Amino acid sequence: MPARIGAAIAASLVSLISVALADPSGDPSAASSTDGLYSDRQGNPTYQIGKDGTVDWYTSIGYLRYTANCLQCHGPDGLGSSFAPSLTDALQSLNYSQFIDTVTNGKQNVSASQDLVMPAFGTNPNVMCFIDAIFVYLRARSDGALGRGQPANSAPRPAGYTAREDACLG
Repeated sequence: MPARIGAAIAASLVSLISVALADPSGDPSAASSTDGLYSDRQGNPTYQIGKDGTVDWYTSIGYLRYTANCLQCHGPDGLGSSFAPSLTDALQSLNYSQFIDTVTNGKQNVSASQDLVMPAFGTNPNVMCFIDAIFVYLRARSDGALGRGQPANSAPRPAGYTAREDACLG
């Protein structure tokens, strides 16, 4: 009988680990919203997409900011390029804090066969002022909730968004 319990516990752990690895940020369902930015139950920024395909403001802005700042290396729609990896794939194993750390501090992975270097963007307001929006957009792409290209319909700009944006950008 104890062997069965041990096997059941092991099976449960394997199941939990595979779910955690599939979406390290957890369930992307929106649990709350503050000024148009949705958060999941863990407090991570997340997306909200209506049945008609209308995306929240942050997903829409995330697409624009990704395109302006990240596409050059990571390719259109976060799919990667010969220069940098797919971010839609990367978010399958990176959680929100790891994503923020990588963007802020950069990353270097050098081996005999490759030299991968992500520059640090921690002092770049064009990236850091919109980091949550970029994450939200990439999370929606990584989860398969959002297709390629610019979202056709977006929720309106939340009240106070422009003032926060202006304050961040200086």
